Amino acid sequence: MSFTNASGLLSPQFWGPVTATLDWCEANYQFSRYVAEAANTFSNIFTIALALYAAIQARTEQLPPRYLVGYAGFALVGIGSFIFHATLLFEAQLADELPMVYVASYCFAILFDSAPGYSLRNFRALRVYLAMIAFNVVFTWSYYLYRNPVYHQLVFATLLLGIIARTVVLLRNPDISQRVPPQAKSTTARLFRWGAATFALGFFVWNLDNIFCDTVTGWKHSIGWPVAFILEGHSWWHILTATGTYLMLIGNTYFTLCIKDDYRNFVIKPVLGIPSIQRVAKSKAQ
Repeated sequence: MSFTNASGLLSPQFWGPVTATLDWCEANYQFSRYVAEAANTFSNIFTIALALYAAIQARTEQLPPRYLVGYAGFALVGIGSFIFHATLLFEAQLADELPMVYVASYCFAILFDSAPGYSLRNFRALRVYLAMIAFNVVFTWSYYLYRNPVYHQLVFATLLLGIIARTVVLLRNPDISQRVPPQAKSTTARLFRWGAATFALGFFVWNLDNIFCDTVTGWKHSIGWPVAFILEGHSWWHILTATGTYLMLIGNTYFTLCIKDDYRNFVIKPVLGIPSIQRVAKSKAQ
């Protein structure tokens, strides 16, 4: 798609031809030669803002550095997705999709590091994180060679289901129950339920957008912009999955803090309506 500049000459799309293996229902380069998909690009600001909020809270409450790393990865997903939808280049697609797997596998690893304390000198903890790194190296290499987005989606979905399953196992573990009271476990379960449900809703909306793209596109032209932006299903995927991811990350953080530290040191409280982790006692994070 091309645009006409002030001198009347054709001005091509800035990033060149689409090289990504995925394209979405939103029209490409409809409003600017510099942004391939406007709504899908700027909806990622919501993801980045949530991740930065979580990172600021982690720093304020002096949580262990491992959690700050997880929130930084969450932000990286939003930044990569912003660049991907702005350019629709394959390299940018990798910057979006690979961090999704990295963050999910990192959260999965944290749930398997269930011994008290945060030291990586523990052989079990070290083995868990080395396995995570090896997995991500193999996945990155294989996905670069086998550029099928369904492969990425299956791996990512499997990791998400693994996180949920591991959380359920820990919630029912009698040894964990001796360290974490029912109220803390109930809070964790509630965060994961709402997070998973919101994520699933985003997936549902995204698929409606894919299946009924022609119909929805007709509605967009009938309504006109900027109101038609509310019909961009993949943008709602960004917003809903960012919300679901945040809730599950907070649940992951709170539960593992209760397991590895003292549950009496932490509480979930809403800040401006957003569930946040706060310290009850300022015990030193290692």
